[in-house]
Amino acid sequence: MPRSQKFLAAVTHIGPGIAVAAAGVGAADLVTASVAGSRYGNTLLWAVLVGTVLKYVLNESVARWQLATGTSVFEGWSRYLGRGVVYGFLAYLVLWTFFVSGGLIVAAGLAGHTLFPAISARVWGVIHAIVAYVLVLGGSYERFEQVVKVLVAMMFIAIIGCAIAGGTSYETLSIVPSIPRGSLTFTLGLIGGVGGSVTMLAYGYWIQEKQWKGVEWLKTVRLDLGIGYGLTGLFAIGVMLLSTEFLFKQQIEVQGQQGLIQMASILNESLGATGEWIFLAGFWGAVFTSILGVFQGVPYLFSDFMFCRSGQPSKARADFVHPRALSYRLFLTYMTFPSMLMLLVTRPVWIIVVYAAVSSLFLPFLALTLLYLNNRTDCIGDKSRNGWFANLVLTAAVALFLFLGVKAAAGW
Repeated sequence: MPRSQKFLAAVTHIGPGIAVAAAGVGAADLVTASVAGSRYGNTLLWAVLVGTVLKYVLNESVARWQLATGTSVFEGWSRYLGRGVVYGFLAYLVLWTFFVSGGLIVAAGLAGHTLFPAISARVWGVIHAIVAYVLVLGGSYERFEQVVKVLVAMMFIAIIGCAIAGGTSYETLSIVPSIPRGSLTFTLGLIGGVGGSVTMLAYGYWIQEKQWKGVEWLKTVRLDLGIGYGLTGLFAIGVMLLSTEFLFKQQIEVQGQQGLIQMASILNESLGATGEWIFLAGFWGAVFTSILGVFQGVPYLFSDFMFCRSGQPSKARADFVHPRALSYRLFLTYMTFPSMLMLLVTRPVWIIVVYAAVSSLFLPFLALTLLYLNNRTDCIGDKSRNGWFANLVLTAAVALFLFLGVKAAAGW
C-alpha cells in the first residue's frame, strides 16, 4: 500500500488525541494565552511550542507503556512503586477533581452568561454540569468521541477564523526563544499549562476503548497524539495572536477570565457583533469540551484504583474499568455535584493557593515515574524503552515543574 494510502487509513482511526485536545484546552489555557499576548505580544509563542512538545512526549510515554505491557500506568505504579503511591495519588485525585471540576463549572457559567445574559452565570454553570453529567452517564465512548470532534472543530474554526479575520500581522511572528524582563515565571507557567495535566492519563483508557493493543499500534498513537497536540498548540497560538493584535498593540493588559470578555468586546469594534459572537462561541466550545473530556476521562482513574485494589489479573481490566462500572459512575457523580459549590465562592485566597499547589505536583510525579518505568527493559522491553530524546524531555519536565512548584509556594 502506498504511503499516502497508509496515512489516510491511519487518520481514519484518530479520536483519542482529539479527546485529549478537548480535555486539555480549557478556560485556563485561554486565560494564560490571552494574558501572555496582552503583556508580551507574540514573543512567547515559542513557549507554547515547547509546552506542546513536552506534553506530547509525556502522553506518548504513557501510551507506549500501555501498548508494550498491556497494563495501565496506574497499574504500573501499583505493581512497581507500591500501593502507598497509589493511595497517595488517590487522595491527590480527590482534591484535584474537586477544584478543577469546580473551576470548569464556573468558567462554563461565565461563557454561557456572556452569550445569553438573561440567565445568570451560576445557573448556566449548573446547566452545563448537569448536561455534561447526563451525556457521559448515558453515552458510550464512541458517542463522546463524536461529540468532541464536532465541538473541537467548532472552537478551532472560531478562534483561528477570528485571528485571520482580525488582520493579524504574520510577518512579525517570532518563535525564537526570548524571555522579556519580568516574564520568567509566567513563561514557565505557559509552558506547563498548555495541554492539561491529570487528563493525560485518560488517553490510556481511551485507546483501550478503541481496542488499540500491542506495540503495532504505536505509529497510529503517535499520529493521533500529534494531531491532538497540534490542534492544542494552534489553538493557544491563535488566542495569543488575537490578544497581541487587539490588546498588546493598544497597550491594554487583561487579567483572568474577564480579560477574554474584554477582548471579545474589542473584537466587536473591528469585526462587528458577528466576530464577537464567534469568538465567544469558541470560548464556550473550549470550556464545554474541557468539562466533557474531564468528566468522561477522569473517572476511569478511580475505576482503575478499585481494579488494582481487587487484585484481579491485568487481562480483566477492560471488563472492570469502563463507563458502565459502578465505581466510574460514583466518581462521575462526585465530580459533578459537590463541585457545584464552587459557584457560591468568590475565589478566596485559600482556594487559589490549594489550586496552584495541586496543579503543580502531578506533572513532575508523572515524568519521574515514566523515567523509571519506561527505562526498565524487564517491564517494557528493549525496543519500547525510552530513547535519548524522551529521557531528555522527561528530565527537563521534572526540573521545570519542580521549579514551578517552588516558585508558586514561595509566591504564596
